[in-house]
Amino acid sequence: MGQKTSPIANRLGIVRGWDSNWYAGKDASQKLIEDEKIRTYLKARINKGGISKITIERTLNRVTVTIHTSRPGIIIGRGGNEVDRIKEEIKAITGRDVQINISEIRRPELEAAIVGETIAKQLEARINYRRAVKMAIASAMRMGAEGIKVRVSGRIGGAEIARSEEYKQGRVPLHTWRADIDYALCEALTVYGKLGIKVWVCRGEVYGKRDLSLAAAANNEGGREERRQPRRGGAGAGGGRGRGERKQN
Repeated sequence: MGQKTSPIANRLGIVRGWDSNWYAGKDASQKLIEDEKIRTYLKARINKGGISKITIERTLNRVTVTIHTSRPGIIIGRGGNEVDRIKEEIKAITGRDVQINISEIRRPELEAAIVGETIAKQLEARINYRRAVKMAIASAMRMGAEGIKVRVSGRIGGAEIARSEEYKQGRVPLHTWRADIDYALCEALTVYGKLGIKVWVCRGEVYGKRDLSLAAAANNEGGREERRQPRRGGAGAGGGRGRGERKQN
């Protein structure tokens, strides 16, 4: 099912965390809608800020918004004036105290959302789609990506019939849960209609979290594991010796 579902949703709790970290009771749906309003507003307000993702955390009276961006200077503004305005505008949406954190992305070529946004802007500027896609793939591989896949769909190049074209380099193992795969869907509004751009970026494999979980499981079941070990070898000659020892006792 790795080919059919979102790579991000598939890896939640395995190698990737949630973008909204909070707990709510009966008003969970209202907070979910509020989170979507915050994300939609920020992407429209800072459309040239190179935003990759927005993480939202909530406490009783405070909303903490972390913006992961490749251009922190645009969001912060001169003397921090811009970020103060954004804070007041989000406060008007939520009605709570708001704290904004800016996280700089060092390698934007490995962020699927930024790669897709870059390709979309080039297509809107009437740059040849093959050139735009191949430049994005070359940049990602040069920055250390294990693999990247880009799919462009729609009336490509102003064609009468819509089609899909896919370009891939390296490995993008969608069925491997430990593979850190970033995914994004972007749209380019051209004179011929909208073009859909899907980007998959494989940034390697994550072993640390899975190893920790296995170690914790082994510690919790240490006694049972020790009792099981003799039984695993008891199917052959080891099992015969075990029975013989019991008879001697």
